[in-house]
Amino acid sequence: MTGNQQIRVLVADDQELVRRGFCALIAAEDDLEVVGQAATGSEAIDQAFATRPDVILMDIRMPGLDGIAATERITGDERLAGTRVLVLTTFDLDQYVYDALRAGASGFLLKDTAPQQLLDGIRIIAGGDALIAPRITRRLIGEFAARPDPAQEKSALADLTEREREVLAQVGRGYNNAEIADRLFISPLTAKTHVSRIMTKLAGRDRAQLVVIAYETGLVTPGDGQLE
Repeated sequence: MTGNQQIRVLVADDQELVRRGFCALIAAEDDLEVVGQAATGSEAIDQAFATRPDVILMDIRMPGLDGIAATERITGDERLAGTRVLVLTTFDLDQYVYDALRAGASGFLLKDTAPQQLLDGIRIIAGGDALIAPRITRRLIGEFAARPDPAQEKSALADLTEREREVLAQVGRGYNNAEIADRLFISPLTAKTHVSRIMTKLAGRDRAQLVVIAYETGLVTPGDGQLE
């Protein structure tokens, strides 16, 4: 997103009142625009192709195709490479949230989060960052990342330099580029460059995917130097 261009948002939730509430909140912002609504995962996919949103607010539990399956299809399609998914959940330790991150979601929020935090979350996701800073996210990742994907081995990091591994570890602990720069005594631009190269080498969609990889390869373990 650049300049004063509006952020285009698709809202997917099977509860009409909840969906309408999110839409009203988003539409009241000058820099945000609601381009579609969906009540099922299948509708979310159809609407994603029809409207090409910047961000999709995706409920996990929906009839038929759920939010995780819909997220995987959307993030796995090159035609929607510019679309990011922000998962919404009712439960702070919903086991499906980690599955959604693995499926390609860029982050998640609780449905009862403060309105301003939701709006800020949409902007963060649209800007290309992952919403991994909230304490609740760290607790969830710490809980479920301890169950690694057998397909993800340490050999996945073989192409990374030692410095890139250090940077990836910091990303996995939830630090942004400025914080990584401070911790590793490098410039923010250098930190950003390292993150971009890591993303390319590991074929990561965004920082959320790098967090998943950092945990699943054992580079970072739950509680290992994480922010509170």
